[in-house]
Amino acid sequence: MKFATRWLSAAAARAAGVLAALTLLTVSVSPAQAALPVGLLGAPVLSQGGYGTIKGRLVLDAAEAPARLVLQEKGQAAKDGQVCAKDEAILDDKLVVDPKTKGIQFGFVYLAKPNGQHPDALKAISATTPKVVFDQLNCRFVPHVVAVTTDQTVVFKSSDPTSHNLRYAGFANGGFNQMLPAKSEVEKKFAVEKRPIAVGCDLHPWMTGYLMVFDHPFFAVTGEDGSFEIQGVPAGKQNVVVWQEKAGYVTPGNAVGVPVDVKAGATVDLGDVKLDPKKIKK
Repeated sequence: MKFATRWLSAAAARAAGVLAALTLLTVSVSPAQAALPVGLLGAPVLSQGGYGTIKGRLVLDAAEAPARLVLQEKGQAAKDGQVCAKDEAILDDKLVVDPKTKGIQFGFVYLAKPNGQHPDALKAISATTPKVVFDQLNCRFVPHVVAVTTDQTVVFKSSDPTSHNLRYAGFANGGFNQMLPAKSEVEKKFAVEKRPIAVGCDLHPWMTGYLMVFDHPFFAVTGEDGSFEIQGVPAGKQNVVVWQEKAGYVTPGNAVGVPVDVKAGATVDLGDVKLDPKKIKK
């Protein structure tokens, strides 16, 4: 009888564990992030015992937000004017600052050499979004930056009725340079890269973007107001890196990142991560 009681108790404990696992797949994003594709956010990450959250905002440390540069005037594109800038001007996405909040969009935020793992969160990313589209639309890369894991497939697509070229060069992934005819696509999988990969179109040289590839789920892309949030981070000492293409590493320590102490079930709020305008490259 005692053996039966012990067996039932163990079975109940296992059942409770299964139920807990089934409730893992939850995601919380900011209003700005909600407008972004799932793959761009980084992860439908999991938050439970043993894990915490890191959040903050990437902001420009200036009194006013700079106006976005016009790369191609409406109706005056240097090439393929029947498609490019036909209906509206093409603006520069390299530095997009929200005039109200000074938040900077399209920054990468991630853990450098994470202390600990979260296998369920990593699997959830590719299960939820096995393919991430990196489109060439209206002679722009849309979205401007993409963050993926090594388990996801990147679909480089041309939605335009004109040909594009796809070019990139990574350290771990080598180079790629191929024509992409109108309304076509090519799929690629990537090895992890320590730094963002620049992506471009040689036919329309103003077209640029960035791709970053991770072997862990602890990353995000800043939203329209500069906000970011990474859930399911293992408790303990971590190092957070914020990178923006016009400035490079924003956080102290460059590729090493800034140290943070993550508590289980708690949120580390980095507040405003300020980008000094003097660091912005011309």
